[in-house]
Amino acid sequence: MTTVLKKPEVARPAPRRKGTMVRARRREAIALVMPSLIPILVLSVAPLVIALALAFTDARLVRNPDYNFVGVDNFVRLADNSLFWESVKIGLIWTVGVTILQLAASMGLALLLNSGLRLQGLTRVLALIPWAMPPVVVAIMWQMIYSANGGPLNAFLGSVGLPDDTNWLGDFSTALPAVILVGIWVGMPQTTVTLLAGLQQIPAELHEAASMDGAGAWRRFTAVTWPSLRPIVGSITSLNFIWNFNSFALVYVLTEGGPGGRTMVPVLFTYLEAFKNRNIGYAAAMGVVLVIVVVFLLALYLRAQFRHERKG
Repeated sequence: MTTVLKKPEVARPAPRRKGTMVRARRREAIALVMPSLIPILVLSVAPLVIALALAFTDARLVRNPDYNFVGVDNFVRLADNSLFWESVKIGLIWTVGVTILQLAASMGLALLLNSGLRLQGLTRVLALIPWAMPPVVVAIMWQMIYSANGGPLNAFLGSVGLPDDTNWLGDFSTALPAVILVGIWVGMPQTTVTLLAGLQQIPAELHEAASMDGAGAWRRFTAVTWPSLRPIVGSITSLNFIWNFNSFALVYVLTEGGPGGRTMVPVLFTYLEAFKNRNIGYAAAMGVVLVIVVVFLLALYLRAQFRHERKG
């Protein structure tokens, strides 16, 4: 009877090798992320940290600055500044109005572009024109359109028998709506392109099945299109809210905050405090408060979105 000898088992160095591979992949990931992370740190995080530090000083924009730590004095002073809080109110009206109406208009345009129009490629290029134009150029162009002296808008209204002497950007009752309209026109292309990309990802079979079940256009939109686009709508709405709240160049060139502060958005108010009144520390405190306001409102919005998705 022969005895079969078993080969001794070889020790497995796998755990050490596996750990080495994980560390190597982690280093590769960091190396790939760093080129995009460094500009964010330099251009976004560092200025935010500097602004936070300046908010607790009496810094002024002078030739030989001498900063002194003043604690929360700037924030206490800001709490009693009714003009600043009025600008925050105007900014929220501007932001919410532009964001919601922009989404509605962009959704309609995206659905139209996705419906198989003739010359669809040309139509999409034309829809991107407002996005390709610098905000200063857009503002100057709309100043000419809104001009009370021979502007195209007033000329058209006069041709159909309506009042043709409205000072759209200089009247208290029309200035803010006129600026909101320009904001909607400027931001529509990027929202439209995003929604159009989402529409093209929806399988045609879903719409065909809904049509076979007798669903009309509105029913197909609410049952098929909107649920598929909801994550995209949440993302683009959040981004648009931030962009619109921080909008500066468009409002500055159009009205400079006038008439009588009716279009004085908070970013413009902060800019004037910093570079006109030269109160850098006070303006930095305003900037910190605006960041807190935006983060708080976005947190409320995203929380509502997550709750809706969980229920769905």
